[in-house]
Amino acid sequence: MSTARVLVVEDESIIALDIQTSLQNAGYQVVSIATSAEEAINDTAVLQPDLVLMDIRLRGTMDGVETAEQIRQTWQLPVIFLTAHADENTLVRAKKVQPFGYILKPFEDRELITMIEIALSRHKAESLIQTALKKEKEINELKSRFVSVVSHEFRNPLNTILFSTELLQRYGNQISDQKKEIYLDRIQGSVKRMNELLSDVLTVGETESGKLQFSPQPLDIIRFCKDLVDEFHLSDRRNHQINFSFCQTSERDRPFLPLLDERLLRHILTNLLSNAVKYSPSGDPVEFKLALSDRTAIFRIQDHGIGIPKSDQANLFQSFHRASNVKAIPGTGLGLSIVKQCVDLHGGSIGVDSEENRGTLFTVTLPLNRQSTDENNSRN
Repeated sequence: MSTARVLVVEDESIIALDIQTSLQNAGYQVVSIATSAEEAINDTAVLQPDLVLMDIRLRGTMDGVETAEQIRQTWQLPVIFLTAHADENTLVRAKKVQPFGYILKPFEDRELITMIEIALSRHKAESLIQTALKKEKEINELKSRFVSVVSHEFRNPLNTILFSTELLQRYGNQISDQKKEIYLDRIQGSVKRMNELLSDVLTVGETESGKLQFSPQPLDIIRFCKDLVDEFHLSDRRNHQINFSFCQTSERDRPFLPLLDERLLRHILTNLLSNAVKYSPSGDPVEFKLALSDRTAIFRIQDHGIGIPKSDQANLFQSFHRASNVKAIPGTGLGLSIVKQCVDLHGGSIGVDSEENRGTLFTVTLPLNRQSTDENNSRN
């Protein structure tokens, strides 16, 4: 039998105590007995019952129907009416509230318990349906925004490639080598941007389908970070200097290779470094620091760029969210969402300290002894 929490609203004390005894004998928990509409609404707000048994005739300015209507609208709880009145007008008013049951007094305990169980079961089913519908709506909205944002972001580099290739094709013989180099750089930059977009799209798709897995392997983190910085320096056209430094503390007698997922770590650091470069003035340095111990790897990436407004920081890791001060700087709003997913898969944490027009510091802490997704699943 259910152990649901029930609120009884009944202004006849003898009847209320009889109902309480019947419910408790059946295994239910009676959270309170309210004798008025005001008490019923207050008890519902404070005690959060699973179901309300409501007498239609109550003392005061509000009767049971009006009280049930407010409870249904505010908390979406199942309400069962208990009443000695079966006149047509009362029935019509009660039906408008969409109750989960209507029992005439006097009633048998078996009848009451059966009605409660049916009401609880129906409410659970309806809640699951509402949750599924809400989730489907969110997914549809996400897909719509996804298509809109990605289509827009693809269009810009495609237009750049098309325009540059047309100029080279039509006026190649008349264009200086310096100008050709500029157009080729634009084409290469656009291709790189499209590759980054495709990578983000594929990663988001893996995340949504639950296919993004955590597979740690021994990794030389210091070498990995140095190579990543070299890659940025080769491709950065705005001459940002990424200053990488590290400190290592260990209780071990000899060097070790910690376990991390290289692919996920690349997503984390690439997105954070890209943002640091993207939102900083040309030529500004970016500080990239690693603190490595036997148990954790702590990455700190700091820029001195446009910063993130306080009002945007709460939603920073939501898909498609972009800060209000990015203006015309291109982006999809997917990067930090991907970072958060990859950090979570590592069992780590990410923090941000930012002030508008003064820069941003991201701190990522990753444990080095976390098991792979497959190993965790097999143990569960």
